[in-house]
Amino acid sequence: METAKSGSHTIWDCKYHLVWVTKYRYPVLVGDVGLRARELLREISRSHEMSIHAGAINRDHVHLLLSIPPHLSVSRAVQYLKGKSSHKLLTEYQSLRKRYWGQHLWSRGYWVATSGNVTDEVWKKYIEDQKPEEPDDNFKVV
Repeated sequence: METAKSGSHTIWDCKYHLVWVTKYRYPVLVGDVGLRARELLREISRSHEMSIHAGAINRDHVHLLLSIPPHLSVSRAVQYLKGKSSHKLLTEYQSLRKRYWGQHLWSRGYWVATSGNVTDEVWKKYIEDQKPEEPDDNFKVV
């Protein structure tokens, strides 16, 4: 349990593979928007005691291997990540406001699996294979 974290009364290692897409699968997460989305997801996860172990931002979807503390449900974690990142991105980029005039950047659902079903290395390899090789501290924008 080398990656386990501890609280006052718990020791935990809860990792999840999350995927969500942009509304209508529009390929808007490129260039500055993708980089800013990566930065925002890092900030939001840190503020809620979550850790990103690997991630990839593709043109129309996001992959994360994320540790979520046991006091925070997966649905609440996704709500924070999608809600706050959407609000900030739509506020900062006129091109997104024009395309998503209804104030919704992300599609309604998401996909989640615990990493206990598969080893962390398999998830990391899967996420890294989502785009051409580029070293960028295990969090890539495509």
